Amino acid sequence: MASLFSPRLSSRSLSLLINIFFIFLIYLHFASQNPSPSGSIQTLNSLAGGDTDSCSGGLASLDDHRSKCSYIRSQSKCGPQGYIDYLKIFFCIFGQSPVLGHLVLSVWLFVLFYLLGDTAASYFCPSLDSLSKVLKLSPTMAGVTLLSLGNGAPDLFSSVVSFTRSNNGDFGLNSILGGAFFVSSFVVGTICVLIGSRDVSIDRNSFIRDVVFLLVALCCLGLIIFIGKVTIWVALCYLSIYLLYVGFLSVSHFFDRKKRMSDQILRSREDLAEMGVPLLGYIADEKPVLIEKTAQEFKIVFEDPPKRHRSCFSVLVCIIGLPLYLPRRLTIPVVREEKWSKPCAVVSTAIAPVLLTELYCSHYSGSQRNLILYIISGSIGLILGILAYLTTEKSHPPKKFSLVWLLGGFTMSVTWTYMIAQELVSLLISLGNIFGISPSVLGLTVLAWGNSLGDLIANVTVAFHGGNDGAQIALSGCYAGPLFNTVIGLGVPLVISSLAEYPGVYIIPSDNSLLETLGFLMVGLLWALVIMPKKKMRLDKLVGGGLLAIYLCFLSLRLARVFGVLDIDR
Repeated sequence: MASLFSPRLSSRSLSLLINIFFIFLIYLHFASQNPSPSGSIQTLNSLAGGDTDSCSGGLASLDDHRSKCSYIRSQSKCGPQGYIDYLKIFFCIFGQSPVLGHLVLSVWLFVLFYLLGDTAASYFCPSLDSLSKVLKLSPTMAGVTLLSLGNGAPDLFSSVVSFTRSNNGDFGLNSILGGAFFVSSFVVGTICVLIGSRDVSIDRNSFIRDVVFLLVALCCLGLIIFIGKVTIWVALCYLSIYLLYVGFLSVSHFFDRKKRMSDQILRSREDLAEMGVPLLGYIADEKPVLIEKTAQEFKIVFEDPPKRHRSCFSVLVCIIGLPLYLPRRLTIPVVREEKWSKPCAVVSTAIAPVLLTELYCSHYSGSQRNLILYIISGSIGLILGILAYLTTEKSHPPKKFSLVWLLGGFTMSVTWTYMIAQELVSLLISLGNIFGISPSVLGLTVLAWGNSLGDLIANVTVAFHGGNDGAQIALSGCYAGPLFNTVIGLGVPLVISSLAEYPGVYIIPSDNSLLETLGFLMVGLLWALVIMPKKKMRLDKLVGGGLLAIYLCFLSLRLARVFGVLDIDR
């Protein structure tokens, strides 16, 4: 009986419940495709007067679930932004029991957040780690490029989807700014409050550098939002802010490393001279023991547990877990030693082109064009599958063309992350239509909190148990991460959107609350930038209390406005 409550089995039980729910939701999706109830569409359109450009406006003017079901079936503006039609599921299946409908969509929201994080952790980040080793990137360059991309992948792809797929640019802007505000204020404030009594301090130059670059990026973004339109050249200039940050960081890291090496050699020579050791022919050979030890500890922590005898329940969990695991495993090439499987590698190389075609065709219409693309991609996949079968071994991943395999795994993990982010954005927009809440508010809160929950747990844990070094790493992540998301997470979709409008300009969605969010975010950064140096870079409770107060004040104002307690927009 004790084994039933082990942590390993608990995670399997959670996976079992998630996969059962996934199968149930797929059934609901197909069940909601029945013909619409009888009734006059014109009558429904006349009843749903008012805001004819908004799906939520039409739904708000209807009373019973049957008329709402007929309305969303007849209106293209109420169509799904992703693959599952959540409005049909809610109003046409759970119309008589909305509480159960809310529960189902809430659980599915949790599943999508889980899938987004699991795909990034299990496929996306390992691909980036392997790529950094093959490309022989320095730790600094890998940290500010590939590592930042891995950590910011959910925010980046959610933002890209909101701009390009769902035409809700304000949703993407609010989600990115909401996440940056949450991490730089709430997470940093929590860290300062928890370790404020330990007399922990951080590096002054690194802190000022990260905060100043983030402030510069926010000022440029605020100017773009204020003007209300952006050209391709402005978007590229905004995107180059992060390149400037990477260059500045690399140069400063080079000079700091050179200075440390010279100081270390000088100290070593002085120590050897005092000991009477001849200096001629002495070569310093210092191994990064701490890094090797840390890497070994991480390897032990994240290594797969030893294989045990599987019970019938474990086998059942694995079988039911296939709907969520198998599609990703059979389309994402994995070339890690511990995860290598030749059959999966061959199948993934064969199916991957077809999945890429499906993602491309989902943005366009025309069955003839789609059929031709599917035939071409299927042929390419067949050729790649045969080549993979002939050039790989069963016992170990391929040694030759490893970069090609890694790029393939990276591309497919990006594809899956994008598809899950697209479904997550679609669900949040549907929830906004159901509750009558602006999707931008859900992006500012639910999506921002969901994507930033990992930052909260990881950074607080590292700072609480890691001493000065842990606090330094955590605080650097709390500012470098939002900088990446703000510049890259918004710069990339701005470039894509403005390129689609070239030679015209892309109009920024009108949202008066964006400048308000930017203002509060910059106030939090300025508070930390002013108070921290006065406290000699100690993580003081005053700093943390002020940041928490700023964030909670902003959140209270936004929620009070949403629920009608305050009406200060007029």
